[in-house]
Amino acid sequence: MLYSHKTAQQKRLDLRAMLVPGAARQFPGAFNPLSARLIEEKKFDGVYISGAVLANDLGLPDIGMTTLTEVAARGGQIARMTDLPCLIDADTGFGEPMNVARTIQELENAGLAGCHIEDQFNPKRCGHLDGKNMVDLDTAVKRIAAAADARRDPNFLIMARTDIRAVDGLDAAINRAKSLVDAGADAIFPEAMRDVAEFAAVCNAVDVPVLANMTEFGKSELFTRDALANAGVAMIIYPVTLLRSAMGAAARVLDAISADGTQESAVADMLTRARLYELVDYEAYNQFDTGIFNFQVPGLDISDNNSNL
Repeated sequence: MLYSHKTAQQKRLDLRAMLVPGAARQFPGAFNPLSARLIEEKKFDGVYISGAVLANDLGLPDIGMTTLTEVAARGGQIARMTDLPCLIDADTGFGEPMNVARTIQELENAGLAGCHIEDQFNPKRCGHLDGKNMVDLDTAVKRIAAAADARRDPNFLIMARTDIRAVDGLDAAINRAKSLVDAGADAIFPEAMRDVAEFAAVCNAVDVPVLANMTEFGKSELFTRDALANAGVAMIIYPVTLLRSAMGAAARVLDAISADGTQESAVADMLTRARLYELVDYEAYNQFDTGIFNFQVPGLDISDNNSNL
């Protein structure tokens, strides 16, 4: 109830403990707080909060239009709902080094377990689109160094994402990843790898956990967990999977209502009222209210219609 039973500090320790090479921990992407609860119930390892999903949920493209305030607030709402560690997409850090430093502290305040910061220009592009513009190595390093220096909880995970593979090739991505680790990155997110061998090459080149992005319709095939584990990957994210699934289902129901004049044909595929109440823990809240308000004041008949209560 109300809802996570773990502190942010404990979730950060949990995240660090689980991120070992080859563990291939699975982090589905939550598109709202209730979906984070479902991810936990289904026994996944953690929750991912995608910048693309946050932007799309606001009706915006994923090109750096969201603000730190919007991202931290929504990230905090999602993190509050689960005992699982939540890793959030912080885009380019919402500015240059001083802005990056503030970003880290705001995300700490919001209860996130970690974040990743990328090396694109702002405005950025979705990681699996062509035509990305990359900052120079010095700028990328300064962002990560500022992030690592700004955190107050040493267990808040600073992950560096590099998109340079799509622009300058795998060797450039590996070299940049090494420099970002030297700057203070606790983990590496190599975006838009072409195959499992490329993930393995990055994993072999750095001494920190590596993330694999298994987004649909992207540059990477949708590799299995076993394949990525064998390559040495520590974490797998499925960033937009649940949002795409939910919006696809919503579109189909609207089509049914439009065609049939009723949603009857779609009801069997819906979350039932009982299941929804279970996810939000309706019963616990009801007991909470009863415990507070179900009593009588001595000497006062609360059934008396003339009372001032």
